Amino acid sequence: MTHSDKFRLPAGALVAVCDGRRALFLRNEGDQAFPNLRTREVHEQDNPPTAAQGTDAPGRVHQSTGTARSAVETTDFHALAEAAFLRRIAERLEALLAAGEGTALVMVASPRALGVLRPLYGRAVQEALIGEVDRDMVKLPVYEIEKHVAA
Repeated sequence: MTHSDKFRLPAGALVAVCDGRRALFLRNEGDQAFPNLRTREVHEQDNPPTAAQGTDAPGRVHQSTGTARSAVETTDFHALAEAAFLRRIAERLEALLAAGEGTALVMVASPRALGVLRPLYGRAVQEALIGEVDRDMVKLPVYEIEKHVAA
């Protein structure tokens, strides 16, 4: 697998562009010489900030000996929701590729999202993956993504 930012995308290749809240699955409807990325699927998740999701004060723990107490770290609901979303994205990509819906795969995601996604790659994703781009491009228009990714 290469870590370049530009790839030769064969016809039918998928380009997955995602972060923790939004994912675009693009498919090369052109050929390797003249790629033409078209949107195949869009996935979005409403994920309000953690402050809006959990408003209780942190819990307290009593030590088993003595009178000392300590705070329990608050749950980051935002990070949990992002991880769950990325897990669903990885599962969807696996299903698409296992069904023969793509000839190859380029994953484009923020470094943080890639860190969550990599351990979730199934067999079909691992076999189809021709490269990764560790940049957040999910808000760019498709033609801009194409310019950044296609060689």
